[in-house]
Amino acid sequence: MFGTSGIRGTVGDEVTADLALAVGRAVASEGYDSVVLGRDVRESGTMLVDAVAAGLRECGTDVIEVGVEATPTVARSIAHLDADAGIVVTASHNPETDNGLKLWTPSGKAFGPEQRNAIERRIREDDYELGAWDELGTRRRYEDATQFHADAIADAVDIEGSPTVVVDVGNGTGGITAAVLDDLGCTVETLNGQPDGSFPARPSEPNADTLETLAAVVEHTDADLGIGHDGDADRMMAVDETGTFVPKDALLAVFAREAAGEGDRVAAPVDTSLAVDDALTAVGASLTRTQVGDVYVAERATEADVSFGGEPSGAWIWPDETLCPDGPLAACKLVAFVASRGPLSELAGEIEQYPIRRTSIEVTDKTAVMNAVRERVTASYDEVDTLDGVRVETDDGWFLIRASGTEPLVRITAEARAAAAAERVFDEASSLVEDES
Repeated sequence: MFGTSGIRGTVGDEVTADLALAVGRAVASEGYDSVVLGRDVRESGTMLVDAVAAGLRECGTDVIEVGVEATPTVARSIAHLDADAGIVVTASHNPETDNGLKLWTPSGKAFGPEQRNAIERRIREDDYELGAWDELGTRRRYEDATQFHADAIADAVDIEGSPTVVVDVGNGTGGITAAVLDDLGCTVETLNGQPDGSFPARPSEPNADTLETLAAVVEHTDADLGIGHDGDADRMMAVDETGTFVPKDALLAVFAREAAGEGDRVAAPVDTSLAVDDALTAVGASLTRTQVGDVYVAERATEADVSFGGEPSGAWIWPDETLCPDGPLAACKLVAFVASRGPLSELAGEIEQYPIRRTSIEVTDKTAVMNAVRERVTASYDEVDTLDGVRVETDDGWFLIRASGTEPLVRITAEARAAAAAERVFDEASSLVEDES
């Protein structure tokens, strides 16, 4: 039921009001007495919020509804409102046809495997603690979640001067970024700022292809950089002052290098580029790899010597602030870096770029394929990590083979410091999967 980032799927097929009701009942039956509830801009969210709230209240849990908000806004509100958990109705960067639910703890960390398994078990076994007529939970509205989040970001970030920033909200919930940057003295231009769950301006996921308009605006104006969010603003990507999309691993390395000091570690998933290792080594820090998924990065970030956690997908975590990936906080921190350190093109240009190859292979039974691949790899290679899929260090570079969390796919990533070596490693990994497919 839960992928690497919560429950997601097509509305009316995988994601229904029945499912939302069941999740609400299960969460309440697990003993969470009060829950903060919010949603992104998708129209189906109205129906799903009502169903979740009904399930929670039916089992005696009080609901604190914050309305349409960025996911990090909802996650930060849990502790602020002294609640026990949070639920966001969102499909994040997925297309407009989808919706979903993601569950959060007061620390800002998403529900971990044990908590998710408990919810799944209750739904599978139809095991709920339904309340009597006089034991129903309450439902109330909290109106100041955005202001609380904005104040927290402003307290955490100082921006020198008045840099010019273009913020592409992508018709989602990331308008808080533009508002906070304006309050911090920046000159801000907003693109696609009208909330619309059909995402008419561009696909929700921010990447080099979908942020072409942002790149063009930045290139042809005097903007210092551009910011792009996904539908629920947990992700943030960037465009430098020349209108060039900053590669995902390069942006991770920029954040990691700025956050880490001598002896610190940075948490990032197993598919992270060698460029991040090299950037951290240069400042006396190191990378600790996790499973793919912000919950695993956040869990590692609770360790005392981990100063930052991030995923190349655009999820950035500063554990001293929150364990939730906070796109607006990341945007403001990046603007502050640029204002104090110089152009983003130079900051990103200091990061080595190595050839990296990625592909996905459709398979009938991804579990069987992965079991066979794991058996062959552990018998054939010395440097094997099975934390998440199979990651192999070779003399030329590394490759990762892992099953998709949501689709019948096996994903392959390969990287080396030279192009020819990257091709060799990629071909080596691909043949392992193709032989078992």
